[in-house]
Parts: sequence; structure tokens; C-alpha cells
Amino acid sequence: MITTQHQSHLVEFAVLGEFTLADFKEFEELVLYEIKFAGPVDLLVDLREMADFTLDVAWEEIRFSQAHAGDFRRIAVITNSQWVAWSAWLSQLFVNADLTVFEDEAEARTWLEEVAE
Repeated sequence: MITTQHQSHLVEFAVLGEFTLADFKEFEELVLYEIKFAGPVDLLVDLREMADFTLDVAWEEIRFSQAHAGDFRRIAVITNSQWVAWSAWLSQLFVNADLTVFEDEAEARTWLEEVAE
């Protein structure tokens, strides 16, 4: 399950429990909408409560990242898991965005606000 929010040039989503393909499609639709009307966006991705993800999500994330490599400015990933942090860094190979991993949400938000100013 995911929760989403969006505002001018910022899309936020948090994963709660298992991250499924249906969840990813929901995220994808929101991001594509924001890109269409606002241009390149920032992402705030909260994975602290993610329990697991399905293999089709991983594949879809790679496909989506490659297709939209230039549509993101900054991506802040919040996680306490070293494995998730490592996979986030690996994802940076597929996008032209500045991607940083944080353990603290306030630090992630501050970093994203720096580019907005």
C-alpha cells in the first residue's frame, strides 16, 4: 500500500507494507500527471515502513526510470535499511536526477527545499 501527496514540483509517496505493481502504477500515474503540467519534479520517497516489494515492481521501476530519466530534478529516499539505500544508489544509474538517501525526514525535506529556492 502507498500514500501519495503532491504539490508544485514535488511528489511524495510512502510505502506501507508490501510494494505491489498496482501501487507502482498509482505512483506512476501521479508522477506522469505532475510532469505533464509542472515539468520536471522532485520526489520524496519514504521507504521506512516498506516490508517487501514484488519482482515486477523492481522491473517496472527500472523501465519507468529509463523512460523518464530526465523528468526528475532531485530524489530524496528516506530509509533505515542499508539494502534499500544500496538499491536506491543503483537506481541512480537510470536517471539524471540528483539522488540522496536519508534516514531523517526533516533532512530530506530541507535538501529538497534547497533546490526550490
